[in-house]
Amino acid sequence: MAQRLTDLDLLETFLEIYRGGSLTSAATRRGLTQPAVSGQLAKLEGRLGTTLFTRGSRGVTPTPRADDLARRIGQHLDQLRTALDPDAALDGTVRIGGAAEFMTVRGLPALAPLTRRGLRFEVAFGLAEDLLAALRAGRLDVVLSSIRPQAGFTATPFTDEEFVLVGPPLLARTVDRRLLREDPRRALEHLPLVAYDATLPILRRYWRSEFGERPRNTVAVTVPDLRAVLAAVVAGAGVSALPRYLADPAIAAGSVEQLHHPEVPPLNTLYVVTQGATTAETDAVVEHLRSRDWGAL
Repeated sequence: MAQRLTDLDLLETFLEIYRGGSLTSAATRRGLTQPAVSGQLAKLEGRLGTTLFTRGSRGVTPTPRADDLARRIGQHLDQLRTALDPDAALDGTVRIGGAAEFMTVRGLPALAPLTRRGLRFEVAFGLAEDLLAALRAGRLDVVLSSIRPQAGFTATPFTDEEFVLVGPPLLARTVDRRLLREDPRRALEHLPLVAYDATLPILRRYWRSEFGERPRNTVAVTVPDLRAVLAAVVAGAGVSALPRYLADPAIAAGSVEQLHHPEVPPLNTLYVVTQGATTAETDAVVEHLRSRDWGAL
């Protein structure tokens, strides 16, 4: 006999869509197929007589009605889940480190559902090498790292960052389009760079991946925060390679343009790293990040 679909099922599915930003992530977390999630959402929207999400190429965007519904039911559903499933409850603090830009824009929003299960976080920002040293010394429990650590750590890949080369529209118009197709390195070499560090870690990786050598361009600005790098690019100081999750809003707004379109975009794998014996809390963090649908980064 088929299990009867309850209003609680519909609301739980809605909340997973709302928090994950996509039907795919909700299907994964609910253990359902995507058509089943779509059907439950359609049934709830029919019950309420309103649209809860608008669909786009990168997921779904909640309507004001969805925002109101999530505020009203979220905490109550979380408490009900914990009461019905004691194994879902967590009680402890995880000291976690990561790059300030990724943690601010993607990492902390992704970890927020674990706080509703009782987990607490103490967050540290820094470079991957420094954070891994803190993990080795026992000052951190988990690190989200852009480099794969050496032996002695357990590193689980959880997503890939895609990098895009962007510049302000005025500088973009100085690029010879024919030369860009034939010899992109030469077409771009007159453009000043905005770099994260004096060693040009991201730009060097992009140039070597796409053009076979490190950039010869002059460096106009060096600033150790990718959000500040983007701000300098928007202001016209130069061009830079940035993670897509930071660049896409500026591209959509017309503040910057993507200067180069490689056949296969440069990627960098991100790892969730632990050391030694783990706890239920750190295991929950690793599994949560590993199983999440991150979409395009």
